[in-house]
Amino acid sequence: MRFRYSTNEKGEPVKKAAVYTWNEHGIDNGDVDPQAVSIIERLRANGFESYIVGGAVRDLILKKKPKDFDIVTAANPTRIKKIFRNSRIIGNRFRLVHVFFGPKIFEVSTFRSIKDGPTSNTFGSIEDDVLRRDFTLNALFYDPIKQVVVDFVGGMNDIKLKKIRPIIPIDRIFTDDPVRMIRAVKYGAATDFKLSLPLYWKIRKQSHLLAAVSPSRLTEEIFKIINSSQASRIVNDLDNAGLYQYLQPQAAALFKSRQGFRGSYIKNFEPVQNQNEKKPGQALSALIRNYMEDVADWNGGGADPVPPLQDRYRAAFIAARKFILPMNPPRVELDSAVRLLFAEHGVVVKKSRFPPGYLKDIKVNIKETNES
Repeated sequence: MRFRYSTNEKGEPVKKAAVYTWNEHGIDNGDVDPQAVSIIERLRANGFESYIVGGAVRDLILKKKPKDFDIVTAANPTRIKKIFRNSRIIGNRFRLVHVFFGPKIFEVSTFRSIKDGPTSNTFGSIEDDVLRRDFTLNALFYDPIKQVVVDFVGGMNDIKLKKIRPIIPIDRIFTDDPVRMIRAVKYGAATDFKLSLPLYWKIRKQSHLLAAVSPSRLTEEIFKIINSSQASRIVNDLDNAGLYQYLQPQAAALFKSRQGFRGSYIKNFEPVQNQNEKKPGQALSALIRNYMEDVADWNGGGADPVPPLQDRYRAAFIAARKFILPMNPPRVELDSAVRLLFAEHGVVVKKSRFPPGYLKDIKVNIKETNES
């Protein structure tokens, strides 16, 4: 093991980070996306310190193949954009750069400072940036060129101990950002690591903070969960921690009131989570399947005359949309999910059967229903 040093106000060397070499971290560079390496090489060639960071480094150390490779650098977003013509700056409050290689997107962020507080958007150094990250196992920096892992917070040791430990003080980590509670539970399920008892009980105590989180952020987190390879376990653990009631309140209520609903609901994710490529709406269909079995009129239910398919489908779509609130997925995604469930019952719903914009006013109807 080597060490990274900086100097204090007196000019004296101060040990800042442990630097792990290949024989200590064991990362196989063959598992690193070559285009992520290319991005780092170009940033370095332009004089900017750059690393792969976050969950990708954790997964590489655990011998898992990462789905995404996030990159952090000393270059600011405008400079990154100039270096990569195949990129665009996103975000208003927190500016990032997406670099495109065909269908693949690499997120490149700039080191952030903590001098204006933990949620400020001023740029800083790598030493500042690491202190803004949530948990030690996600705060490791990997240099794929020198093949070293830079560790400022003891994350390598925590991975060895299979422990999820926060970087931000425990009395502030969730008040700063309640979504970190979801992520802590998700990381535990995905890695089979343990949350410390103080961390777990802090989550139980502060779960109510999720009620103030915007639907767009909750939607983003739920989509990550249902599309992950550990979806069933994550949902189970979120419910045990008292969090799922804020992500899917109607489902969580049925867990308590309807015998057998919880088990079958969670089991719905198992066949989907094992698929590398999912059909549009497939993961979302697992979220609504049990409920729709109770409320959807797939084939008319023996009524005479049989209600038109357009009316049956519209009613099912509205029911599904209300059931997953506050989640607010793209209309086309929910449309695909409901169509898949109709198809499972032998009813093919073709878009050509409906007039243009027939789903457009459903959002208005739901809003009116909620306000009445």
